[in-house]
Amino acid sequence: MSALEPRAPEIAPDPVPAAAPQSSGGIMGAAHRTLSIGIISVIFIIAFEATAVGTAMPVAARELDGIALYAFAFSSYFTTSLFGMVLAGQWSDRSGPLGALTVGIGGVAAGLLFSGTAASMWVFVLGRAVQGLGGGLVIVALYVVVGRAYEERLRPVIMAAFAASWVVPSIVGPLISGTVTEHLGWRWVFLGIPAMVIVPLLVALPEIRRSAGGPVDKDAAPQPFDRRRIRLAFGISLGAGLLQYAAQDLRWLSLVPALVGTALLVPAVRGLLPRGTYLARRGLPAVVLLRGVAAGAFIAAESFVPLMLVTQRGLSPTLAGFSLALGGATWALGSWVQSKARAVPHRERLMVAGMLLVAFSVAAAPAVLIEAVPVWTLAVVWGFGCLGMGLVIGPTSVLLLQLSPPQEAGANSAALQISDALANVVLLAIGGAAFAALGGGSVGAAHAVTGAAGAGPSHPGAFVAVFLPMAAVALVGAWVATRVATTEPTPSPAAKTG
Repeated sequence: MSALEPRAPEIAPDPVPAAAPQSSGGIMGAAHRTLSIGIISVIFIIAFEATAVGTAMPVAARELDGIALYAFAFSSYFTTSLFGMVLAGQWSDRSGPLGALTVGIGGVAAGLLFSGTAASMWVFVLGRAVQGLGGGLVIVALYVVVGRAYEERLRPVIMAAFAASWVVPSIVGPLISGTVTEHLGWRWVFLGIPAMVIVPLLVALPEIRRSAGGPVDKDAAPQPFDRRRIRLAFGISLGAGLLQYAAQDLRWLSLVPALVGTALLVPAVRGLLPRGTYLARRGLPAVVLLRGVAAGAFIAAESFVPLMLVTQRGLSPTLAGFSLALGGATWALGSWVQSKARAVPHRERLMVAGMLLVAFSVAAAPAVLIEAVPVWTLAVVWGFGCLGMGLVIGPTSVLLLQLSPPQEAGANSAALQISDALANVVLLAIGGAAFAALGGGSVGAAHAVTGAAGAGPSHPGAFVAVFLPMAAVALVGAWVATRVATTEPTPSPAAKTG
């Protein structure tokens, strides 16, 4: 599952945005029905794209002779999305989320077309970067829509609906993508998805314009873009990209881009995230940190699951993709549990339990490298991890909106998503470097898509070096989850650095 997917402690409730309609109905009541159908449909397409592309990725990387850049193909998406998130936050706060959402979906479609026509792995990675820029715009804009158009009591419900919209794509996506990859080629997976976004756009955009369009205060003069934050956003994206490049090119000379990337990254992170984030200060800083720790550890590990099954156990792309299918249902179940009113007093404990489930799942996944272990056990184990993610990700989204004044919802949503994407980039860089250092670049080099396990070079240690450190990071997340509750108001990151 994508870390950019909007799944969504009990602090004092924030003011209801002026644009949010007040009604006694639910998300499918008369006041919200069309909007809910539209934005859930957008999430459905995002979910299908994530599962379909993940299934096709091992084959694409191998045919483009780019297994050594496999992690980079994922992290380049998150790298450029960092810039898109900050831009979308300011854009949404200034003039509403409609423009950022429209341009973002166009960027996602363009990136898919770019990757689908790539003749080399580096061009493929560039297409993923374009797709990430669009994805960053989309995810923050959707959060702003939820914050403006839905009253507080409905936000957990719409977040749970977002999670539920992943269930069908998680099951159908690998089947369709695997079948297309095996019979028509992986390129058609990328080239076919852009056409699917037309209908959700036609449904969602008019309702977004009506219920969440324009600035919060329509009588106030439009605020100019914060050029300093834009510069910081560019610095964080460039720094993350250089760090990821250095991790993929294991030579002494690579220390130069690594050091430059770090020098750009550190001040940019301090300027864009709430003060105290990396000290896990209670309240908003801990919530932002938890989002990054959870998403980064889980996605960095999940990115290697299909590759591990295809190259080490000889599964077809279809069956490898199906190993993640159960996760769609269990993630939705976790989100549904957290959306219930009776879960609010237990939210922090549920989040701790969720991170422990993630740690267990990631640590247990490499057991499938042992031939005597049935392959289907990984699907079960990963289902538990997705259940844990459902218990964690949704509450961080809801809490972010509770802590955000309406006029700062975009900037604060960007901070949450920056933590998410940055952790993905950094942990994918670490995992990718360990994978390459232990021979992962030659994994499956001579292994046909449907060949038997062991037909190509086998480097199980390269996969273990990815999964076990990510399990340790998830355990740290269990501690961070104990610090999300606070009884004191926390200042927004939008007006300060730190």
